[in-house]
Amino acid sequence: MSAESKSNSTADERRPSPDPSAQPSQHDQGGEEHHAIGVQAQRDEEIEAIRQHSRHQPPGIQRPPDLPPAPPRKALTLIGILLLVLLAAGGLTMLSRVSHERALAKETERETVPTVAVVNPMSEKPDEDLILPGSLLAYEESPIYARTSGYLVRWYRDIGSRVTKGELLAKIDTPEVDQELNQTRATRQQIVAQMELAKISADRWENLRQTDSVSAQEADQQTSGYKQAQANLAAADANVRRLEQLEGFKEVYAPFSGVLTRRNVDPGALINAGAGAAGRELFDLARVDPLRVYTSVPQAYAPYIKVGAKTAVTLQEFPGQKFVAIVARTAEAIDPTTRTLLTEVDVPNKDGRLLPGSFGEVHFAVGSGVNKVTIPVNTMLFRAEGPRVAVVGPDGRVRLRPINIGRDYGTTLEILGGVSPTDQIVVNPADSLEEGQQVNVAQPPPAQQQPGQTTQGQQKGGAS
Repeated sequence: MSAESKSNSTADERRPSPDPSAQPSQHDQGGEEHHAIGVQAQRDEEIEAIRQHSRHQPPGIQRPPDLPPAPPRKALTLIGILLLVLLAAGGLTMLSRVSHERALAKETERETVPTVAVVNPMSEKPDEDLILPGSLLAYEESPIYARTSGYLVRWYRDIGSRVTKGELLAKIDTPEVDQELNQTRATRQQIVAQMELAKISADRWENLRQTDSVSAQEADQQTSGYKQAQANLAAADANVRRLEQLEGFKEVYAPFSGVLTRRNVDPGALINAGAGAAGRELFDLARVDPLRVYTSVPQAYAPYIKVGAKTAVTLQEFPGQKFVAIVARTAEAIDPTTRTLLTEVDVPNKDGRLLPGSFGEVHFAVGSGVNKVTIPVNTMLFRAEGPRVAVVGPDGRVRLRPINIGRDYGTTLEILGGVSPTDQIVVNPADSLEEGQQVNVAQPPPAQQQPGQTTQGQQKGGAS
């Protein structure tokens, strides 16, 4: 069918049908029905022709067909599924946010925990010889002061002089004491005269009392006066003896044999009695044979120190020489502050080669099996309770342990107790570290060596 025929048929379809009310008769109505059937058949043929034509036309955009409305039950199901999807999405979002906040909190907490570097102590072999520092002191040392006031007339011994006990050292002029002694002696003579008169009066009144010439009260008064005069005489005698002793202090003598190590006065100097603020030291006398050496033995070696045991003392000014000494005494108690035993060693010094005040080293042949370790110097903490080290435990918490220090090698310290080779000690610990504080341990590179390992052999060689 052509396009022109299609347009004609369409025009016929759009033409208004004749009004059935205008049909005058039944015959006309029957003809009209036949005509309508023919028109319907013609329309069907045109529709079929259009369908056949559309099959050979290229596809184009077509309007989607209108779907009928969904039933109410299906719509509710779709809405429920949509709500479940929205709730699931919201839950996932909340879980993601909570997980992110927890991770941020853990990261923040991890950042607040300090990270420290640790080192393990190095173990050492036990020593057979314990070497400790000590100062040589005079066995006896005494400052000498004047016991009376006056002026120095002359000194007879100077510094470095060896004197014996009772030897005259100086002489002091005491004019005031001399005059006071004379006055006291004169006062005593007056008291003696008064006492003699009191004795005569007491005897006389006692005779009169026997004849009832005087009352008993008057006789007792005379007897009491005589006794008072006796007491005054005893006081005057004591005062005279005191001044006579002060006169004896005009000459200064050596209290024991030794060496004068100091002289602080010259002739004509004003001398005040006593050792107070006004007193002035005249001489300093020291006994230098033998000499005392005080040293502090660590607690780990205390059981091996025996009184009477032989030891040796060395001094830097006498290289290669050892002076035989004897352990004289110990404190028999450990000092709680330093954890050491105070020990005195006596060194004979007959030739006077050793000088008091010198610094030396005491060699104790202990032969002990005390286990020792060394740690770097920069691992030690100085606290009011004493030296400490910060040890990191298996739980990552800090433990502050007291240590017992032996010898100082410079870059390392010998520790006689408090730590073991398996402990992890914090290097360069901060002063703010506290007991039980949580820390992170930094892992050193594999090729990095712990401080103190490279110089350990050198330090041992230098100490030996």
